[in-house]
Amino acid sequence: MIRVTDRAASERFYDTVLEALGIDQTYSTDAFAEWRNFSLAQGDAGHVVTEALHVGFVAPSREQVDAFWRAGIDAGYRTDGEPGPRPQYLEDYYGGFLLDPDGNSIEAVHHGKLAREGIIDHLWIRVADLAEARGFYAAIAPHAGIRLRSDEPGAATFGSRSGSFTLVPGPAPTRGLHMAFPSDDDATIGRFHADAVAAGYRSAGVPGARPQYHDGYYAAYVLDPDGNNIEVVNHHRA
Repeated sequence: MIRVTDRAASERFYDTVLEALGIDQTYSTDAFAEWRNFSLAQGDAGHVVTEALHVGFVAPSREQVDAFWRAGIDAGYRTDGEPGPRPQYLEDYYGGFLLDPDGNSIEAVHHGKLAREGIIDHLWIRVADLAEARGFYAAIAPHAGIRLRSDEPGAATFGSRSGSFTLVPGPAPTRGLHMAFPSDDDATIGRFHADAVAAGYRSAGVPGARPQYHDGYYAAYVLDPDGNNIEVVNHHRA
């Protein structure tokens, strides 16, 4: 989930560009709008607007990357990179980039190793201290179902079947991001929270039921070193 300055404006952006990828809005309430495993909500005094984030959405074909970018440009949105090959990432990597209304870099990407679940292939998250951020995500990895895929001097990538996220150092860290990792075991959620707090990280919500979201929703929350809200959740859905 991201937080936005103007929900109506951001919904128009994402509806416009994601339609080209065959992604329709799946849920909307007064609180948030959702496109499968991506959602947005209005920023407010208690929730800062998301900044300095990169989101790469799955594109089934190169032609849909082109259509994504063109839909955005035709609607008056700003480019962050024309569609084309980016072999510095992968040999067959093809992406096109736009800026959302809050200046986040939004990409449609096609390559041979796309995420197998969900609509997000990858995130790039800027961090104030790479070693500190890497340590946090390594500590929660066993409970969040993720693993460290690569660890380089200037970047660390964690991933699962449902995509990846890369931590990169930057003077303006990503903020206002909420990431939720699925679990099918409430005890794992308890260990996630207990181990993170024991390691000195800040709790943002103790393990427990959250029926305000839906029946069976059980989750816990901690803050990463840059203040982003990280959740492990069991939906208790068959």
